[in-house]
Amino acid sequence: MYHQIIVFIVLGATFFFFIDGRIRYEFVGLSGLLILTIAGVITPEEAFTGFSHPAVITVASVLVISSALIKSGVVEHLVIFLNKGSHRVSLKVLGLMIVTASLSAFMNNVGALALILPIGLRVAKDSKISPSSLLMPVSFASLFGGMITSIGTPPNLIVSAFRVQGGGEPFDFFDFAPVAMILVPIGIGFTSLLGWRVIPKRKFQEEKDKFNIEGYLSEVVVTDSSKMVGRPLKDFYGVYKLEVNVLSIIRDGRKILAPRGKDRLLAGDILIIKSVPTELTDLVKRTGMTLKGSKPEVLESEPYLKYDEVALVEVVLREDSLLIGRTVLEVRLRNRFNVNLIAVSRKGTSSVERLKSFRFKSGDILLMQAPVSILEDIYSKLGCLPLAERGVGIDLGGRENKRYLPLIIFLISIIITGLGLLPVQVSFSIAAVSLVIFNIISPRVFYDAIEWPTIIMLGSLLPMGAALQSSGGSDTIAKLLVKLSTIFSPSLMIVVVMLLTMILTNLISNSAAAVLMAPISFSLANFMGVSSDPFLMSVAVASSSAFMTPIGHQSNMLVMGPGGYKFTDYWKLGLPLSIIVLTLGAPLILYFWPL
Repeated sequence: MYHQIIVFIVLGATFFFFIDGRIRYEFVGLSGLLILTIAGVITPEEAFTGFSHPAVITVASVLVISSALIKSGVVEHLVIFLNKGSHRVSLKVLGLMIVTASLSAFMNNVGALALILPIGLRVAKDSKISPSSLLMPVSFASLFGGMITSIGTPPNLIVSAFRVQGGGEPFDFFDFAPVAMILVPIGIGFTSLLGWRVIPKRKFQEEKDKFNIEGYLSEVVVTDSSKMVGRPLKDFYGVYKLEVNVLSIIRDGRKILAPRGKDRLLAGDILIIKSVPTELTDLVKRTGMTLKGSKPEVLESEPYLKYDEVALVEVVLREDSLLIGRTVLEVRLRNRFNVNLIAVSRKGTSSVERLKSFRFKSGDILLMQAPVSILEDIYSKLGCLPLAERGVGIDLGGRENKRYLPLIIFLISIIITGLGLLPVQVSFSIAAVSLVIFNIISPRVFYDAIEWPTIIMLGSLLPMGAALQSSGGSDTIAKLLVKLSTIFSPSLMIVVVMLLTMILTNLISNSAAAVLMAPISFSLANFMGVSSDPFLMSVAVASSSAFMTPIGHQSNMLVMGPGGYKFTDYWKLGLPLSIIVLTLGAPLILYFWPL
């Protein structure tokens, strides 16, 4: 009983901090694991066995393969047709969702979204469609697609692991497909025909208008009598306490982009600066510089901000970005990463004021100035996804035939797994390592592709889920649920399990929901004397149904900024989709996986 109490307290605290969000989820999970180990619920030998679990190895391998597929550019051929033909919103939503779900079935959810997100934005822009009409359906399609195969999403691997712990065999690669192949088309069909209409429409904006760059750019001239002649740029703030951002210097017809703080100004320099009106006024009065023009028709800001080697890029921050909770000054974007932050947009509201003290959150959209040669490296290091069309991919060294090798290797691993020749964790690990051996990706790209926060969370939560079962905690909860079985039949208990899992997955991560509910549903099936398979399947399907909130899944959070969504926008489409999954999913599960 002592161990049960400890487990319940730790899981309750973990649940609270997952919802609270002030501490990163991987550290919450790892802390819970360490507390259970110190308390003696888990032995030191068992504490880190989760990191060698087949589910964790498989997820890491899929992340590497997904990254290689995205960087190769070969998959983008599948979506070229989306920007052609009819401009009807229903057809655009249908096409984007089908492609996203198909990709998500065989690669990481976020990886599929990373590929389709910039394409969805381009389609919206070219078709003059509000991005909000397309991006939420794309995010939900990535969740739907994950239901189809055992590698589609971590919850499928987690429930498969609990089946093994119960003495059974792991679910086969396509065991999830019979239920999913009916639910997914229905969900996509409903969304493309009716669902997208209930999503609030955000006014379509061109990329420049979103940040209103021109409204905050000005040209100032360093006159002979200016106090800044011969002084370094850092004196704007260090001496005059002016928060102005010098984007470029035009000196004798040459452009000096993203100048450093120690660069000194010369008489005659023309500065392209970003500032708020009050700062601009103070700048002119206190430094003796003159205003050449503010937002005149002839001021072409973007040519000064980018050329062939320096790009102006728009990115959205992931949940695992190192920028989260920090400011530009704390991260030292320009000095450490050679990145110049131009503007930030949060949930559709742009900010160009006081960027130095702006604390980043997941889903923020950043407008950055950076060298083209290091863009891909910046995306990886900062933990962000580009919203503009990619121009940088794998360096194939002129060997274009290698472009299709990641896809070929991936298909071979799927066939080997599907035929049962090797377990999924082995075949996909071979595929990931082969990408390095064949020099398709570098070892650095291999390691950068792995989302270590996800790996740490999974490796931590799996032993915690096992502790819930070994301590008897899952049996205790199951006994409470068994009392409902005197009122409800076993078939209706499937609905109860799905409903509880859906609630959890919309409040915490889908992996955490699966870890908590899988042992409970397994114990519940044992107490009722029925097969555990339909209960485990119900957990898998419901865990992939995080349609009600942006915090339920990283895909939902990533489209929040680009789509301009509010927190309350998600349930308007998510509620009917959840009802569809609940009402159709339960009978489908019982049909293919009888009690």
